[in-house]
Amino acid sequence: MKCYIWSIALYGAETWTLWAVNQKQLESFEMWCWRRMEKISWTDHVRNVEVLLRVKEQRNILHEISKRKANWIGHILRRKCLLQRVIEGKIKGGIEVTGRRGRKRRKLLDDLKERRGYSYLEEALDRTVWRAGFGDRSDRKTRKKT
Repeated sequence: MKCYIWSIALYGAETWTLWAVNQKQLESFEMWCWRRMEKISWTDHVRNVEVLLRVKEQRNILHEISKRKANWIGHILRRKCLLQRVIEGKIKGGIEVTGRRGRKRRKLLDDLKERRGYSYLEEALDRTVWRAGFGDRSDRKTRKKT
């Protein structure tokens, strides 16, 4: 499931801004996939905890998305390119919209600021510190071996 389904479902997840509704939908999708794999009908009253015990997994789709975001933003911050300046909002110009109604728009860095803070993101230049804080993709390999 993680190889075939998640790679397609989470394509481009590095750039998503997730609201609470989206997080609930992603967790529901994850549980739906596990139930389909176990051939549990929607009429069967099986709790999510029991389904996760059957497949010997935990809910971790949101954790996977946050790891992908951290790896991607660390890559961008190390490159010192135009994309970094755009993400940080340092490009001048555009239409200045003042007095916009409603909630302030959520930006890409807001998700990562909630987790560690932007000052921690600037440590992306030191790759070993970055991986120690956010985890790298090689920790999946070590988890499978144990």
